[in-house]
Amino acid sequence: MVNFFNWSRRDEVIGTRVLVCSSEDSMSAIGSEDARIWQRHYPATTSVTASSIDELCGILDQGYDVIHLLWKTDSEGTFLDSNIRGTNLIEQCCDADVKLLWIACDNDPQAYIKGFSARGKRINLVMTIDRRGAVFSSFLDRLLAKTAYGDTLPVAWNQLCPQAPDLEHSDAPACIFFAGRGGVLLR
Repeated sequence: MVNFFNWSRRDEVIGTRVLVCSSEDSMSAIGSEDARIWQRHYPATTSVTASSIDELCGILDQGYDVIHLLWKTDSEGTFLDSNIRGTNLIEQCCDADVKLLWIACDNDPQAYIKGFSARGKRINLVMTIDRRGAVFSSFLDRLLAKTAYGDTLPVAWNQLCPQAPDLEHSDAPACIFFAGRGGVLLR
């Protein structure tokens, strides 16, 4: 059997599977809206409301390529109501061959710095600091329109938010983006 990745030298996913997971609190309404946007571009999108972050970890092995997570952390980067730190979830996602983990609710940037280490990991990671209300939905829709039709996440992100000193992006959420698997194509 030929390994398509090695043969073509491309990291490409056809039929990208997305899981939008939110906590049972007020995040479930936001999760439903985010799931609709993902569904528009990636039909194999599933939305769940979980009672704990442990529940999410229990379904990571179901073959999802993208995890879009709406879950708060404490100041140390540990998910609320659990003992799972961001770094632990990143490792579990890597083990499950998740290509993109997007923490999509507002969290303190210091919590991400303290508790989310992706260094050396083969995963794209987006950590949201401020969704900026409806700006998030609009940005997500525009970003996914680009990635679903062939742009890698770093290319699409840079087209929408060029990285230059002192450049403000009022039409984008405030996020930290780590491109540990920048060449992956999610179709």
